[in-house]
Amino acid sequence: MPRSAAEHGPHPVDRHVGRRVCEKRISLGYNQSDLGRALGLTFQQIQKYEKGANRISASKLWDIARFFNVDIGYFFQGLAAQPGLAEGEAPAFEHDFPATRYSIEVARLTPSLPVRQQKLVLDMVREMAGKPGDEPA
Repeated sequence: MPRSAAEHGPHPVDRHVGRRVCEKRISLGYNQSDLGRALGLTFQQIQKYEKGANRISASKLWDIARFFNVDIGYFFQGLAAQPGLAEGEAPAFEHDFPATRYSIEVARLTPSLPVRQQKLVLDMVREMAGKPGDEPA
């Protein structure tokens, strides 16, 4: 049975796509007003898209992809395939943290560091966030 937005909030896929729009917009140096003007929308509508509160239509997502000069699949990267109805529950999406200009820049710059320095940065961020260090699987 379909779930209503009022019961459970935005659909996880809508949140993921909106987050990818937000991350790409910030990484390219655009604000919500810039993107809105390019698409003929208000910045408030862009906000709603980015939070997943409003679904992005296929045609609007196509326009966004053209504006950002990315393949439409870019917005779905990182989504795990959902199991079928006969399969078990899928793990929840992890999108409860906001993307900022700083977090995007850290993510962009980190791969240019040697692995040893990447580990040091990770240890420092974990320490600052008060999260215990676990080695990734």
